[in-house]
Amino acid sequence: MTEKQRITILLVDDQPLLRMGFRLILEGEDDLRIVGEASDGAEAVRLVRELNPDVVLMDVRMPVLDGIEATRAITATGSGARIIILTTFDVDEYAFAGLQAGASAFLLKDVAPPELINAVRVVASGDAVVAPRVTQRLLETYVRGANSPAPAATMRDPLLDDLTPRETEMLEAMAEGLSNAEIAHRYFLSEATVKTHVRRILTKLHLRDRVQAVVYAYETGLVVPSNPDY
Repeated sequence: MTEKQRITILLVDDQPLLRMGFRLILEGEDDLRIVGEASDGAEAVRLVRELNPDVVLMDVRMPVLDGIEATRAITATGSGARIIILTTFDVDEYAFAGLQAGASAFLLKDVAPPELINAVRVVASGDAVVAPRVTQRLLETYVRGANSPAPAATMRDPLLDDLTPRETEMLEAMAEGLSNAEIAHRYFLSEATVKTHVRRILTKLHLRDRVQAVVYAYETGLVVPSNPDY
């Protein structure tokens, strides 16, 4: 495997032991390469600019600049780096803020090694399943809280009118947490066709990736949280 084929990763955490642990796990894989480490958000922003990593593992609570602001700064530059927010709790306002800021996923810090490795690969591919049950619960909790007490009053984004009926179905399915394969199975389509629909949706709505599409679907009221006690 050539260097160009490897997924490059930047580790960002103010705890050296955690960075070391992630490094030991990830560097054991032939297709993954750690290109740098940062101990605060400001350093992370600088290193992303210098190193252009494919994936950034980003802690939230750090000195100088926190992970949310660092994520916002990185995405604002148009960087192609995909950011995974590291959090302590599965339903965490910091995780939701990270997704809003432009992160592509979030992981718990005690994630099992195989899950960490898989998440890095999936996020790097741009084809993440961004709303499994825990992420969906996170979105429902914080979007519902932001829209209470009248979520029905959420303003409909005029850009939604640019979507075809099929693309609207695709967006709703993405917000349910379905993968491309699952969407293809539901609508009797090929995965290649689903990928084309997803690309068109992101282009029409001016969104960075599918996790942003999921956040968008909740925030615009296209998808309404169904169970207030979830």
